[in-house]
Amino acid sequence: MTDLVATPTRFGADPEWSRRIARPLRLVAGRDPEPTAAELDRLRAGLRRRDDPAHDLVRAVREEHSVTMPQFREALEHGIDAVPDAPVALRRFFDVVERRPSWVDDALLERGERAMQKLGWDGFDLLTWGSLLGGYRSAAALEPLVRSGRLLGTSAARRTAETSRWFLACIEDGGLRRGAEGWRLSVHVRVMHAFVNYQLEHDPGWEWELRGTPINQYDQASTLAVFSTTPLLQARLLGFRVSRGDSRAVMHLWSYIGWLMGVDDHWLPHTEKVGRRIIYHLLSHDPGPDENSRVLARALVDSQADVPGGGWRGRLAREMGLSSATFLNGRRGMHELGLPARLPWYPALRIPANVFWTHLVGRLPGGDDLVVRRGRRGRDLRVRLQHGDLTRVSPTGAPGE
Repeated sequence: MTDLVATPTRFGADPEWSRRIARPLRLVAGRDPEPTAAELDRLRAGLRRRDDPAHDLVRAVREEHSVTMPQFREALEHGIDAVPDAPVALRRFFDVVERRPSWVDDALLERGERAMQKLGWDGFDLLTWGSLLGGYRSAAALEPLVRSGRLLGTSAARRTAETSRWFLACIEDGGLRRGAEGWRLSVHVRVMHAFVNYQLEHDPGWEWELRGTPINQYDQASTLAVFSTTPLLQARLLGFRVSRGDSRAVMHLWSYIGWLMGVDDHWLPHTEKVGRRIIYHLLSHDPGPDENSRVLARALVDSQADVPGGGWRGRLAREMGLSSATFLNGRRGMHELGLPARLPWYPALRIPANVFWTHLVGRLPGGDDLVVRRGRRGRDLRVRLQHGDLTRVSPTGAPGE
């Protein structure tokens, strides 16, 4: 990774907001949750650091013209040896992503996939209203998203579908094996991040002193946290039982996903305890919401009405979403984002069923398999109702965009 500029002024720019929003996490971030001097230096440096392996590949495409996108896609699909006379830059990049770390455990990945599948129907609410909308509560990483324009208007629904396809591919059985869809999409998104970063780094209007590197390690670590640590905390609020074994496996799964997507090793949340400490440190130094936050939040909420069939189904989906969003982010969070708050009537319907299945049925002999099957059925039904055929959606951007 490469240091580029001094500490951006966004770091710690809104201490009152950041302390307030991080306070609940402080209670679960360990006995001594405050960052050490070394950890503070790492936070500051993270805002200035990009993903160099992916950046070098993009330079080879955009500047040197030694690599083509068809070559990249062929290597992604079939391996680097499938590319005749593979360019050096392309080979170097795939040497990185195909050299799986020694700490990756296939049994833990399999258990992590099953644990995420248990979330089923409710996994979409955790993804949309916990990970995506919750991420919009800070303006930290939003400028690249707004500049892309792909989260506004009618494209917001498509972008949510793209993120859903990536998410589901990653947690599918064997989804992170070399060549599986989750593996391919994660590596693809990593390179798309690098293309966006390259474009913004060359944009004379980019505010380096305020924001740092456009897509940087700090924000990548934060995105990883809201897809890994946050959903487990919020799943418990929705009535799910998350055992210690499942917790460890889920964090192992997301640590490998983060590694594939170019997140530095020291930001990988190998356990929930580590993940909570990381996200507490990040939130404690994030700025509060801005107009970008409100624009993206409104677009995400409005996109819920864009479901197959529309009409009353769309209106119901939007109201269900607002109810879940209020439950997971609080009325104050909704106010900050310029969204109408709703009573938590929808989570109130979901919690008893989740308690029954995961706390009672899941503890019986063979019950865990029943909970997984229930989750898969709910997931498949939610996909059909909300997105139709996800296989027609080609993810081209990044999670959280």
